[in-house]
Order: sequence, then C-alpha cells, then structure tokens
Amino acid sequence: MDIFFKTMPSPVGTLTLIASDEGLRAVLWARHYPELEDVEQGTERPDHPLLLEAERQLDEYFVKKRKSFSLPLDFIGSDFQKQVWEALLTIPFGETRSYGDIARQIGNPDAVRAVGGAANRNPIPIIAPCHRVVGSNGKLVGFGGGLPNKALLLDLEAPFRQTSIFD
Repeated sequence: MDIFFKTMPSPVGTLTLIASDEGLRAVLWARHYPELEDVEQGTERPDHPLLLEAERQLDEYFVKKRKSFSLPLDFIGSDFQKQVWEALLTIPFGETRSYGDIARQIGNPDAVRAVGGAANRNPIPIIAPCHRVVGSNGKLVGFGGGLPNKALLLDLEAPFRQTSIFD
C-alpha cells in the first residue's frame, strides 16, 4: 500500500497529513507519534488530490466556513479504537460529549478509561473530533494535541457549542 504525506500550516501549528490508497490515515501534530513511521516510509506528495482536499477542508474549518468533513478515512487501530473513533465522528459541530457518553454510545459503559485512551490515540484529530470530548465535569482533559489546542478548537466552535447533559 502506498503512503503519501504533506504538511500544512494551521492555527494549531504545522500539521502533517498522511493518506493511503484507502483514504486519509492521519493528521499529526508537530511532535512524534508512531504514525510518523508512515511519513518515513511514505512519499511526500504536496500535490496528492486527497491531501489537497483534506487541507482545503481543514482551512475552511479553521476560518469557520466548514462544520463537517467529507473525506474517505483509513483508520488504523484495534477494533475497539476504531469503534471509539467512529463514535467521535457522530459528535456534531459545536457540541461536546464526555468519555462516559462515548462509552455508553458504543455499548460499553464501563470502558470510560479505555475510551479516553482510544480518543487520545485518535490518528485523525479535528476531522474525527476528539477535541469535542471532555471530562464528566465539563473540564478539558486529555488531548493528543495538547490542552491549549483543544481549547482553541473548542473556542473556534464556541458560538455553536453545547455540552452533554448526560454526566
């Protein structure tokens, strides 16, 4: 399987976009993740159509012209992680959910900590909006891109944001 990547500037720092033949595989912050092995084994392709489309949609999101993404995704992880990441995709723009909400949504209400771990390992943040997951008390907790970036993303959506009423 071929792997392609490109970097893009953003309000949350430089992002590395990674695509496979199947879809967008990762959006990486400017720090090391195991997924960087994909970059090392991949080909830099700033003109790759999927990467260009992902960049365009992210740019629109950052200037408040896009509330949802329409991209093929290629999640790489365990079945449980994929289940959590798919659940993240259902959180509407401007809303938040708790880790408990997600655990209940996937039918595993006792897996709150495991949901937190999976959300933290989300390889496609922003697009699969793990920044919209907060602690049961509404506080910002755990985010692979750092809490300042989580706050920035939530503030970007603030005029639309609603919190969960379940916890």
